[in-house]
Amino acid sequence: MTTSIIIPTFNGLPLLKACVEAIRHYTTEPYEIIVVDNASTDGTDRYCRQKEIFFVSLPENRGFPEACNAGLKLAAGDELLLLNNDVIVSQGWLTNLRAALYSAEDIGIVGPVTNYASGRQQVEQRYGDLIGFHLEARLANRPDPAKWQEVRRLVGLCLLFRREVLERVGLLDERFSPGHYEDDDYCYRARLLGYRLLIAGDCLVHHEGSASFKAVYPAELQALVSRNRRKFIDKWQVDPVQFI
Repeated sequence: MTTSIIIPTFNGLPLLKACVEAIRHYTTEPYEIIVVDNASTDGTDRYCRQKEIFFVSLPENRGFPEACNAGLKLAAGDELLLLNNDVIVSQGWLTNLRAALYSAEDIGIVGPVTNYASGRQQVEQRYGDLIGFHLEARLANRPDPAKWQEVRRLVGLCLLFRREVLERVGLLDERFSPGHYEDDDYCYRARLLGYRLLIAGDCLVHHEGSASFKAVYPAELQALVSRNRRKFIDKWQVDPVQFI
C-alpha cells in the first residue's frame, strides 16, 4: 500500500526542504510526495525539479484548502496524508499512524501529537532544537496503542485517512480558504458518516506553527480565524470550539 503525502506550500522553501528531507530519511513504507505550490517566488519549483518531487504549481495563492484539494485529485495512494510544510517527522512516524488507522474498520482519520497545536494534540516537550526533537521522538515513537485516544476533531497539520474516506466525505470545503476550520469541517463530516478519529500518541512530530499564515496574513490572522469559525457555525449550527 502507498501513502500519498500532500504538502501545500507558499514561499516556504527552507521549511519545505526540511520537511521533505525528514520524510525521505524516516519513512520506510511506500509513499509518494505531492507538493502543491501556491505560486511561490522563492525557487520552490526549481527545488522540486532538482529533487525529482512531483509538484503542482497554482497560478496564484489560493490558500490551504484548495491546494490540498489539488493534491488529493492527483494522489494515487491507498491512503492520503495532508501535511503542513512546517512539520518535521521522525522515526516510526508513518508506521505508527498507519497502525492506528487500521486498528478498527471504523477509524477514518488519525493524527499525531506535537509541540504546537490547538486542543489535545499538543503535548509538553522539553527539546530546544531539532536534534533534541529527534532524540525525544526516539522514545515517544515507540509503538504503544495505549497512547491512542479517540477525539472529535484533529488538527490539519498532519492528517492521515483512508481513500474510502475521501471517496465518501469528498474534498475539503473551499469556503474556508485561505484556511482555518477546514480541518474541523472535514472531521465533522467524517464523524457524521460514522467514522471515528484517533490521536496516535505514539507519533510525535515537530510543528513550527502556522508559519505560512503568519508570513502571508500577519495582521489578519485572528480576524481570519474568527470569520471562518462563523462560517462553520453558519454551515452546521454548531460551534466547533466544543470539539476541542
